[in-house]
Amino acid sequence: MSERPTRVMLLHNLYQQPGGEDQVFTDEGSLLEARGHAVSRYTLHNDQISDMGRLAVVGATVWNGPVYREIRALIRSERPQVAHFHNTFPLISPAAYHAARAEGVPVVQTLHNYRLICPNALFFREGGVCEDCSGKTLPWPGIAHACYRGSRTSSAVVATALGVHRMLGTWRHTVNTYVALTDFSRGRFIQGGLPAEKIVVKPNFVQPDPGVGRGQGSYFLYVGRLSQEKGLETLLAARKQLGEKVRLKIVGDGPLGPKVAEAVRRSQGVEWLGRQPKDRVLDLMKNATALVFPSVWYEGFPMVIVEALAVGLPIIASDLGNMRSLIDHGRTGLKFRAHDPGDLAGKVEWATNHPVEIGRMRREARKEFESKYTAEANYRSLSGIYEGVVAGPETEA
Repeated sequence: MSERPTRVMLLHNLYQQPGGEDQVFTDEGSLLEARGHAVSRYTLHNDQISDMGRLAVVGATVWNGPVYREIRALIRSERPQVAHFHNTFPLISPAAYHAARAEGVPVVQTLHNYRLICPNALFFREGGVCEDCSGKTLPWPGIAHACYRGSRTSSAVVATALGVHRMLGTWRHTVNTYVALTDFSRGRFIQGGLPAEKIVVKPNFVQPDPGVGRGQGSYFLYVGRLSQEKGLETLLAARKQLGEKVRLKIVGDGPLGPKVAEAVRRSQGVEWLGRQPKDRVLDLMKNATALVFPSVWYEGFPMVIVEALAVGLPIIASDLGNMRSLIDHGRTGLKFRAHDPGDLAGKVEWATNHPVEIGRMRREARKEFESKYTAEANYRSLSGIYEGVVAGPETEA
């Protein structure tokens, strides 16, 4: 094993609406700096797209030549030992991997979503899971179904970029190690064509430790985007079945906001709080009976789940994708059949009527956090990944 790498470059294409990936990028950088690493950062922001012409965006998505040159120059200046990417879509582009490789710097790529094997990055279409593009050199079903932003033209751009880099061998030859966030995700990426020997598993983490709540608020909590793939319709239908005896607080915003507003008008037991700062969300978690997570797509690694575990909050989640491995049914929470409001309502009612068991789940949720999702546990895994790519063989030619 080589000496621990001390110089790390983090690269990330920031989203127009900040989310979990942006937070992980920030948190991992702070974690590394707190432990003595010299961290340089390269970021672009999707707000820049509004100032670009359509052809320029298309070209940048497939191969951003200026970024390629900028990153090579930055590497020569900063001399990092590892280049760790979080998101390259669309402006950084896979050209950045080639830039790092040309300068002899090993590449790590965290797989926050399914972008490398699915044009819309979600494995989700028309209200349910879809894997039609998995494993295809050119993911043409994504074009036919207009999977990216409801546009065949935009979907064709994304699909072309994926197909070009699959044919070039970018995914296989320019990335030394991929970081999947769960075993489930790792399996999906292998099925989609990424090299199994290059994919390791490392979850995300919560820092600072928010401390444990007491769950005395007598309400259930939803935190997240108000959108179809998050299962909001299942949640609202379940809430309607439960009647006024169950209180539900909803945190977030999104295209299904009008449906949430209608639920608030119909029932005094539903409260919509809109977007809230992280400290407020954690306070709400500490006082809730359980977090309801009704997602109907596979998810990547929902930070809201690990935050719930950190405060000792049991989770009632759909039995689908990564939720299957993140939640231990009967120990750290409960699982219900995805898309099934009746099953969700039944689990919420059980939680309402079994406070002793929920108290036990609170303690087990906190234990789960302490054993897997602390900053220290994450740093051990991350530093091991860096040491491995520095000590390992050079990227294939």
